[in-house]
Amino acid sequence: MRWVKLLGLFAVLATFLAAGSLPALAASNPKLMKPAALNEQAPATYKAKFTTSKGDFVIEVTRSWAPNGADRFYNLVKNGYFDDCRFFRVISGFMVQFGINGDPALNGIWREARIKDDPVKESNKRGYVTFATAGPNTRTTQIFINYADRNTRLDGMGFAPFGKVIEGMEVVDGLYSGYGEGAPQGSGPDQGLAQTRGNEYLTSQFPNLDFIKSAVILKGEAGKPAQTKPAK
Repeated sequence: MRWVKLLGLFAVLATFLAAGSLPALAASNPKLMKPAALNEQAPATYKAKFTTSKGDFVIEVTRSWAPNGADRFYNLVKNGYFDDCRFFRVISGFMVQFGINGDPALNGIWREARIKDDPVKESNKRGYVTFATAGPNTRTTQIFINYADRNTRLDGMGFAPFGKVIEGMEVVDGLYSGYGEGAPQGSGPDQGLAQTRGNEYLTSQFPNLDFIKSAVILKGEAGKPAQTKPAK
């Protein structure tokens, strides 16, 4: 049953990718209105610091693990896409998911900005960071961080990690999980409504969700291998 629910991780996303029903409003962040222009190649390695309502954590990305995913994540962070995004799906012992923007207009723009799949070179172990997908070549903006080594079963489904949490995994562990699985399987946020209504829906109906205050690329870190211990 758990792995049936796992497939629901992407079922709702797939519905909206196919439906094309998100509103075409004026995005609040002009830099993010043209995804095709945000195509800078990422450094071979880099670190992204996330400041959240629960504390800070740092993701180190290794581009060779999943070049397309690493490039997309780099451009999203660098241009402020994740700022004020909610951790809308947090399931203890499984994973935490984020990447639906608080602005419905941006969700509408980015739903078509799909990137090609990367071969799976690393494993979905605890602390490893991966794009959600709704099928072949459908990755856009949604990310998940694995909570458990048993998520290696995702490897065979095509989920290619591009980075890992190297600092602050205790913060990731502590993100609010009280709402559980999302609708319709559980009582958590409905991804469809999160896409079309953004933070207006998430903050009013799920006020306890933790959120990203800011995400930035750490300066001077490109190309430097991590000297920290892996997530425990």
